[in-house]
Amino acid sequence: MSKKKGTRAERELFHLLWEHFGPCVRVAGSGSTPKPAPDLLAGNGQRTMAIECKSVKGDRKYFEYSEIMQLKLFSRQFGAEPWIAIRFDNRGWFFVHSDNVEQSQGQSFLISYDFALKSGLKFDELIGKYSQQRLPSEESL
Repeated sequence: MSKKKGTRAERELFHLLWEHFGPCVRVAGSGSTPKPAPDLLAGNGQRTMAIECKSVKGDRKYFEYSEIMQLKLFSRQFGAEPWIAIRFDNRGWFFVHSDNVEQSQGQSFLISYDFALKSGLKFDELIGKYSQQRLPSEESL
């Protein structure tokens, strides 16, 4: 993902959160500092979320182990919920809690479109506007 595309995605989500959830800030230096820092922080008085944003062209996004661990560390210290926001081109935003990201082979993590569709939340679910009832997976039957 190009830096320009990533910045555009962050700004898009920033405006969605500000308009429909509560105050939101983009964190300066996220991704370019040795200190853990998410891309966005959003809160509404009842909830605070630390969000790492990604926009992808294909059907999957790999994350370095340290990227997920830094989001969890920052969130725990800040008192925020750690979320990964991923926008698949022409398919919209999905939100996956950092505890639910699948570990791929080795020391990386993976969010595929299929996983996001089954296990992630859409924007309105994330902000509590509604919750979607999900059918049990074949594995849980």
